[in-house]
Amino acid sequence: MSFQWYPGHMDKAKREVLRYLKGVDVVVEVLDARIPASSRNPEIDRLLLGLTRVVALNKADLADREKTQRWLGHLSRQGWPAVATDAVSGAGIRELLGTIERLAEERLAAWMRKGRQRRAVRLMVVGVPNVGKSSVINRMAGRSGAKTGDLPGVTRGPQWLRVGQELELLDMPGILWPKLGEPEVGFKLAATGAIEARLFRAEEVALRLLRWVAQEAPGAVTARFELREEEQREPAAMLEAIGRRRGCLTAGGRVDLERAAVVVLTEFRKGRLGAYTLDDPPEEPT
Repeated sequence: MSFQWYPGHMDKAKREVLRYLKGVDVVVEVLDARIPASSRNPEIDRLLLGLTRVVALNKADLADREKTQRWLGHLSRQGWPAVATDAVSGAGIRELLGTIERLAEERLAAWMRKGRQRRAVRLMVVGVPNVGKSSVINRMAGRSGAKTGDLPGVTRGPQWLRVGQELELLDMPGILWPKLGEPEVGFKLAATGAIEARLFRAEEVALRLLRWVAQEAPGAVTARFELREEEQREPAAMLEAIGRRRGCLTAGGRVDLERAAVVVLTEFRKGRLGAYTLDDPPEEPT
C-alpha cells in the first residue's frame, strides 16, 4: 500500500510555515492519538528546530488510554511537553492552554526586557490533514472560527484567530510528506481517514483493518456486526458478512465489497469497534 500524494497547496503550506515561524512564540503540533508516529510529518522536526513546541495527542477518546499515557511520557522525554485532547468534548484543552501559556511566558519576558509592551502570545498550530487541528483551535478559541470537516485538507490558507487579549492563533494547512513509501504508514493513515478516499481501495484497507482488530481485540467485530462463527474465519468472510448485514448489495444480490469496506472504516473511525492505538509506543530503555 504505497501512495504518491503531494498536492500543490501542501508545497505552498510548507513555505507559509517558514514565512510565519519568526513571529511565533509557541508551536502546537497536533497528532492523531491513534497513530502518533504515523501522523507525524518527518519534515516537521526540521521546520521547527529550536522552537518551543507542545504536542497535542488529539482524538484521545478514540485511542487506547494506556498507550496514550505511554506516548505522552515518551514525547515529554524527547523534550516536547504533550497533552491528550479530545476536541469534540473539549477534554484536555484547558491543560493544553495552560502548557502553552507557561512555555510562552519566558519568551514574552525576554520581549518585555527589551523595553517593549507585553503582547498576546502568538501560537502556530500545525499537523498533517484530518488530525483535528481546526477543531482543537475552535475549542481553544471558544467558538467555531476555523473551518472544520471530515475531509482531509479543509484548511487551505493561514488563518489568524484572536482569543481575548492573551492569545493569537494561527491555523496552518495540513502538511503531508511527498511520498508515503512505507506500506504500514499508508495503511494507518488510510484507516484513520488522513488520506483522501480516492487515493486507496477501501476494500484493501478494510480487510487489513479487520485482521488487525481481530488480533488486537478478539470478538469486537463479531459483537458489533453480530457475525456467526463461520463468518469469522478470515477477513474476507467477515467483510462479506458485514456487507450482507448492512445491505451493501448490488442489483444482482451480490455484496458490494467496496461499500461494505466503507462501513467498516466508518465504524472504526467513530470508535464503534472500540478504542485503539495502531502505533505502539517505543520501548523505553531501562
